[in-house]
Amino acid sequence: MQHDRLPDAMDSDLPIEPTRYGADAHGLVCGYRFETATAACPIGSDEAAQWLAGATDGGFVWLHFNLSHAGAERWLQRHAQLPESFYDTLHDDHRSTRLERDQAALIAVINDVQFDFAFESSDIATLWIGVDRRLVVTARQSPLRSIDRLRTAIRRGEPLRSTTELLEWLLRSQAEVLVDVVRGVTRRIDEVEDALLAGRLQHKRTRLGVLRRLLVRLQRLLAPEPAALFRLLQHPPTWMVERDVDELRQATEEFSVALRDMAALQERIKLLQEEIAEAVNERTSRSLFVLTVVTVLALPINILAGLFGMNVGGVPLAENTHGFWILVAVVIAFTAVAGWLAFRGHNDR
Repeated sequence: MQHDRLPDAMDSDLPIEPTRYGADAHGLVCGYRFETATAACPIGSDEAAQWLAGATDGGFVWLHFNLSHAGAERWLQRHAQLPESFYDTLHDDHRSTRLERDQAALIAVINDVQFDFAFESSDIATLWIGVDRRLVVTARQSPLRSIDRLRTAIRRGEPLRSTTELLEWLLRSQAEVLVDVVRGVTRRIDEVEDALLAGRLQHKRTRLGVLRRLLVRLQRLLAPEPAALFRLLQHPPTWMVERDVDELRQATEEFSVALRDMAALQERIKLLQEEIAEAVNERTSRSLFVLTVVTVLALPINILAGLFGMNVGGVPLAENTHGFWILVAVVIAFTAVAGWLAFRGHNDR
């Protein structure tokens, strides 16, 4: 996973003095001030506090904090003026993606996943977001690739018109993570289908089951809560313009498309599991049939050999010169009847 890395001495983008936490003395990893028709300007925590305390009408700031720094949350509570629900979310164990409104602010939780097929919980990095008209606060405990990409885009001069547009940029970034997951899983499922069509049962049902459970887990983690999202789009804050609402709706539609693809993949995995189970059952049935035929064909001769092998008097045909050939004929007849019955039962199935 890439890191939202701290600029080194050659990078004069940010006037932030680094600490061992990868942030300044207040836990700020990076900050930018956006003004109309001008490029984004780097901003430190002290300058951001002064800007937020002022009555500036135009522009907004984005502040990205490292929550591993003990001073980060204290600074936010002192200067950010975000609703209490934002701080409650920081300590909530429920980290599924969501976007909801609290009074005049937006509270969001998104997740960045370094996805592979050995996916572990440590591969998840959560980003908490608080948004109002003048401020976007993002906070994390582990570095995120999406923040790296956003900082790179800002340095290249990509314009961000409003706080909502910055939020929408981050949401689209998570939608891209979902698309990457779908592509990776689709390739794996295509390989299984090709092997199945070629008659090679190299893939076990348990592996497909693990893949299906992985998709369910990622869908639960990365899919936004639909009820809260619907309420937000129906009743946005007053400071959001219609264009912002439309762009936010488009970003959520990208989620919907990716989620439909994930649901389709789960159905494909289910069908593959059923086909593999059917093929395995067919192989097992053939093996059992062969074993049954061998047992049935050997049964008559084993019975007669046991009877005539007893060391007692009165054994039939003992004095008959053709007794051996009579017994051979009897064994062949019984074996033929047993074989006919066995094969007839198999053909009926």
